[in-house]
Amino acid sequence: MALTLLQVETLLTAAGSRLYGGEAVSQLQHALQAATLAQADGAADSLIVASLLHDLGHVLFEQGDDDLAQGEDDLHQYRILPFLRGLFDDVVLAPIGLHVEAKRYLCWQNTAYRSSLSAASQASLALQGGPMSDIEAADFIARPHAQAALALRRYDDAAKDPTASTPALIHFMPLLHALAGQA
Repeated sequence: MALTLLQVETLLTAAGSRLYGGEAVSQLQHALQAATLAQADGAADSLIVASLLHDLGHVLFEQGDDDLAQGEDDLHQYRILPFLRGLFDDVVLAPIGLHVEAKRYLCWQNTAYRSSLSAASQASLALQGGPMSDIEAADFIARPHAQAALALRRYDDAAKDPTASTPALIHFMPLLHALAGQA
């Protein structure tokens, strides 16, 4: 069952009160920071929307327990895709689906990147398979939208600042409306 834009907005608004697993920001703050970073970077509208929605799977499927604290990978990057597929096409969805693999790729590519990750992101990396192998890395980087996923990953990593100022969610809603229905 696909979500509507109103349901997406409601989920994001509700996420304002929930902490983003192991970080000092809420789910909504994290989403808004990622989208703001993408916008400031001059990213395409599709990547701004992907940055806003990349962790919506955490919000939709949260069961009250922090999966990271429970030692489980919630596969949020895949579980959300069927719910967004009726709204957006692959230019938005593929970077969302690949953003965890992008972290694994960046850890393979640059050992310093891994040490730059937050403690929570390092812990989730272990649950997500750790750095890629050479074969996995070659397969990942050859995929369509891999570069967008790498950009999204960098916005994701930087979107954990409890003092960051961002526009409100309403600022990004016209982008969601403009891209919705192009699927």
